[in-house]
Amino acid sequence: MKREFTAVIKQDEGWWIGWVEEIPGVNSQGKTKAELLKNLKSAIKEAVEFNRAEARAAAQSDYEEALIHA
Repeated sequence: MKREFTAVIKQDEGWWIGWVEEIPGVNSQGKTKAELLKNLKSAIKEAVEFNRAEARAAAQSDYEEALIHA
């Protein structure tokens, strides 16, 4: 499932910096806007993978997964 996220980005002192609105703590920087967007995409993937592993570890065993369309 492909998802869309919104990045708040700006240029500051020669760097592009950005934050992903929908995922707290996901932010990055890059020397170009394209590099920033690539870095944010990578940061989103890492955050989702980390959250998935954390949720599964918290559930321990005998759990099921359900898709939620919001």
